[in-house]
Amino acid sequence: MKKLIDENELKMAQQSLKLARNQIANGSIEPEFVLRQIDRATTLLEQIQDVQKTQTNALRFEALYHVTRILGTSLELDVVLEQVIDAVIQLTGAERGFIMLRDDDGNLRLKIGRNVDQQSLSLDQASYSRTIVNMVMDKGEALLTTNAVEDPRFQTGASILSQGLRSIMACPLRARGTVIGVAYVENRVVAGLFGPDDLSTMEALTSQASIAIDNAQLFSATDAELNHVIEELRTLRRIDLRLNEKLDYQAALDFTLETCCHLTEATAGCLVVADEDQSTLQAAASWPASDEHSANLLQLYPQASDVLRTAHSQLIFLEETSAALVPIHRENTVIAVMILERAQHAITAQQVDLVERVAARAAVTVENARLYAAVQAANRAKSEFVGIVAHDLKAPMTSIQGYADLLLMQPEGLSERQINFLERISGTVKRMEILVSDLSDISRIESGHFFLSETEVKIDDVIEAVRDQTMPQIQARGHTFQLDVAPALPTLYVDYYRLVQVLTNLLSNAYKYTPHGGTITLSVQPTGDRVRFSVSDTGIGLSPENVRKLGTKFWRAEDSFTRSQPGTGLGYAITRSIVEQMGSHIEITSQIGQGSTFTFTVASVKHVD
Repeated sequence: MKKLIDENELKMAQQSLKLARNQIANGSIEPEFVLRQIDRATTLLEQIQDVQKTQTNALRFEALYHVTRILGTSLELDVVLEQVIDAVIQLTGAERGFIMLRDDDGNLRLKIGRNVDQQSLSLDQASYSRTIVNMVMDKGEALLTTNAVEDPRFQTGASILSQGLRSIMACPLRARGTVIGVAYVENRVVAGLFGPDDLSTMEALTSQASIAIDNAQLFSATDAELNHVIEELRTLRRIDLRLNEKLDYQAALDFTLETCCHLTEATAGCLVVADEDQSTLQAAASWPASDEHSANLLQLYPQASDVLRTAHSQLIFLEETSAALVPIHRENTVIAVMILERAQHAITAQQVDLVERVAARAAVTVENARLYAAVQAANRAKSEFVGIVAHDLKAPMTSIQGYADLLLMQPEGLSERQINFLERISGTVKRMEILVSDLSDISRIESGHFFLSETEVKIDDVIEAVRDQTMPQIQARGHTFQLDVAPALPTLYVDYYRLVQVLTNLLSNAYKYTPHGGTITLSVQPTGDRVRFSVSDTGIGLSPENVRKLGTKFWRAEDSFTRSQPGTGLGYAITRSIVEQMGSHIEITSQIGQGSTFTFTVASVKHVD
C-alpha cells in the first residue's frame, strides 16, 4: 500500500524550495543545499505520483464495481447496451464507442454507438474500423493499438486511413462459451490514450457485460421461448453435474442414453460403439434395458453406420415411428452413436439439437471414463503380473540361495575364485529377494490387498531388530551410528514387522546416500499420544524438486553418486504407503550437501480405545 503524503512534509518541502529560491535570488547559492532541496522535492513528487496512481486505480475499481452492479438491473436490450457502452467510455476515457452483435446468420450488426456526452450516434452515419472488429471477432481476443494509423497491423486498412483513427480498444463479448459480439472504443485525435490497464478494465467490464447482454437478448424472445431456453440450461446444468460425479464408463453411457430418451420422449433407445477398426457396431447400453431392443434398433436403422462415418446426426421418419441417430464424438472421432426411437409422434429438430448438446457434454466424460477404465484394467493386469512373477521367483531363488550357502559352508575343495563366485551369487540372490519382496508389496498395495496386523510392540524390540539388520552395512561404510531414544516411552500399537521394514528402509537409504564416514542418527521421542521416529544423515541431500519426486515408483535421482548405489526406486514408495496406513505421513527436510531427515509418528497403546 502506498504511503500517504503527510501535510507537514508538504509544508517542509515548500519551505525548503523557498529557501533555495531566496539563495538563488540573493546570489548566495550553496550548491549542496540547493541540490538537497531539489532531491527532496523530486522524491516528494514521485510519492505524490504513486499515491495519485493508486487513487486513480482505486477510483477505477470503485467505478467498475458500481457499473457492474448496475448491469443486469434491466432486461431491455437497448437499455443494457446503453449502460454497457456508456460505462466503457467512462472507465477508459474514450471519445466514443460502439457495440456490434452477431445476428442469427452469424453476421455482425452495429447495435449502438455513443459518445463521451452519452449521446447516441446515428447508426447509418457511425464509422469505425471494421478491420479491427472482424479481427477481434475471428480470434476471440481483445486488441489494443495506441496509434492505428502507424500500427503495422492496420496500415493497409482503408477505414483506418480514411478516418485517421489512432487510439483504439476492442474486446470480444463472450457468453456461454461463444463470442456474441464486440465492444469497441476509440479516440481519433489523441494517440497513446489507452494502455494495458485500460484494456484490463475494459475486459473486466465486458466479461460482465456479455452476460447482461446475453440475458437481455434471451429476454427479447417470447416468454415461452425464454422459459424453454432456461429449462434447457437448467437441464444441461443438471446433466453436467451428474456426468461429472464419477468416472464409471458404463454408468456414463447408461445415464447419457436414458437422459436423451427422456429429452426426446423416445419409447426405446440404444447406444452403440464401434470396434477397433470402426467396421462393426456393438450395443453398449439400451433403454429400457434389453439386448433385444438394441438388436432390433440396430437392424432397423442401418444408417447408424453412416452416422459413425460422417459424424452428422440423422432424423429418420417411418410410417408410425421416427428416430434420431446422434453421434457422440470427441476430437473428430466418433466414439458412440445413439439411436432414439419414438412411436406415434415425430422427434423434432429442436430435440435433436438439445440431444447433440448433451452428447457434446457427455463425450468428454465418456471418453475419460473409457480411458480411466482402460488404465485401471492395465494397472490390475500389471499388479497381477507382478504378483505372479514375484511369487514364482521366490521358489527358485530360495533354492539358489540354499545351494550357494551350502557350498560356502563346505569350502573344502573350492578354489578362491569359486568361493568368490558363490559369494557373488549369494549377494545377487539377496538383492533379488529384496526386489521380489518390494514387487510383491507394491502389487498388494496397488490391488488393495495390503493390510497391517497391529499388536502391542515394545520400542526396544523394534530398535534392536533394526540395529541388527543395518549395523553391519553402516559399519562397513565407516559411518557413525547415533541413537537418541527418550526414556520411559510407551508401548506402541503397530504392525511390528512393517515398522521394522520402514525404519530399515529409511536407515538403508541414509547409509547408502551418505559418503564414507558420515553420521546416521535414529531418534525416538514422544509427541502427545504418539511416538515420533526420525532418521537423519549427513549425506548428499535432496533438492526441493527431487523431494517432490521422491516416492514415484522406480524413480531415482540422476546424480552419479545415487546411481552408483544399489536400488530399485520402490523402497521409499512402499515405506510411504506403510506409514500412511499407520495413520501418519513422512515429513522430509533436506539440504543439498548437508543431509536429510525423515520423520513420522506411530500410535501408542494409550491411543487405542
